[in-house]
Amino acid sequence: MRPGKIIVVGGNSAGPAAAAKAKRVNPAAVVNLFEAGKFISTGTCEIPYVLSGDINDYEDVVFYNPESFLSKKGVQVSVCHHVEEIDRKAKTITVKDLQNNQLKKYQYDTLILCTGSYAKMLPEFSTDLQNVFKLKSVSDLIRLDNYLKKNSVNSATIIGSGYIGLETSEALHKRNISTIIVEKEALPLPSAELEISKRALAELEANNVKFIGSCKNVEPIIKEDKIISVKADEEYIKSDVVLLATGIAPNNILAEKVKLEIGNFGGIKVDKKLKTSDSYIYAAGDNIEFTNALTSKPGYFPFSIYSHAFGHIAGENAAGGNINAEPIIKNVSVKVFNRYYTSVGLSSTESENSRFKSITVSAEVPNLVTVMPECKKVFGKIIFELDNRKILGASFFGGKEVSGYADLISSAIYSGQKIDFLTKITFNYTPPLSPFINLLSVLGRKAVAKSN
Repeated sequence: MRPGKIIVVGGNSAGPAAAAKAKRVNPAAVVNLFEAGKFISTGTCEIPYVLSGDINDYEDVVFYNPESFLSKKGVQVSVCHHVEEIDRKAKTITVKDLQNNQLKKYQYDTLILCTGSYAKMLPEFSTDLQNVFKLKSVSDLIRLDNYLKKNSVNSATIIGSGYIGLETSEALHKRNISTIIVEKEALPLPSAELEISKRALAELEANNVKFIGSCKNVEPIIKEDKIISVKADEEYIKSDVVLLATGIAPNNILAEKVKLEIGNFGGIKVDKKLKTSDSYIYAAGDNIEFTNALTSKPGYFPFSIYSHAFGHIAGENAAGGNINAEPIIKNVSVKVFNRYYTSVGLSSTESENSRFKSITVSAEVPNLVTVMPECKKVFGKIIFELDNRKILGASFFGGKEVSGYADLISSAIYSGQKIDFLTKITFNYTPPLSPFINLLSVLGRKAVAKSN
């Protein structure tokens, strides 16, 4: 029998996708979505661009509210409702209405956990302090934006130099706020290839963002309820605001409470149907682990593109469908001021850790013919297996062309192409759009020469 009562927990990316899909697949089902925060269906990746002013208002990245979601998708949404407990035996959840503190139980036939991830915090840097912030949700954005508008803010310290740290440094720069990034590793973008981390550092410095790397100890200097400076090792940094960008982790308090199986990364273990260790509970989004297509081992992929796609799969299967989720080939990108970084498949470090016998080649070439005034350099690095020459991954740093490079490599990995493939492609050419000799062609030729 098809499930009659489907409950979704979490309303950011995966949750609304799951709920809407479940209702489409099984229109007769009663589908309820519960979200602890004030907003659902938000564009998390767009948040730094609202802060910078590139996007006009936070409302532009809130794609539905409870009323419009019910009207257009047929799903009953309750915001400011926190799911406190799951009773797997009775197949019920206990929900607290955060506005009146009342508890209520709801029955489910199938349950979908889309609880996402949370921003890692540093205990000494409490967001209870007036000028300490994170930037994980629209509510975080509103709090920070309001503070910047109402206070005289000239200096900021960002702790962490991953994607959010770098994007936020540009947003603050655009608001004429002098920004310093503090990082425990030697270079920004610590998970990137060394050559790319160095180029990211150069881009920060070219835009007057100071970077302090290899910082072993970071401490707040607090006066009353504000941080007045940050001590990074022995250096004191005056800070009107402090932003924590120290990474994220799966938000799986509920799953752990009811003893669903959890993987090595802290994500819920799911099968190819996105079913958890409880056959009536599915999961999708930043709270799960899933198979890496290249290593055939579980990995953690907290990116909205996968949350949305997997939300649809979990929703369909929870509503009575029977489709599989494909193993993931990581393909991600981030803007670093006037340049872009993309990473697809495995990095050289990941390849080595997964015990592939691999080779890397790299090159930096013009992204257009050199006579064109917009011509700039673009860097690329490709990793491929020594024995069978199959492509394992690549990273690029340059202009907007790097998005297409990453997508092409992702397609090549998916279809099992060998590195020689890049030497056989006819790349398009016109002076204002492309170079006469494409970076991928250069990398392919270098790879063939190096492996022969």
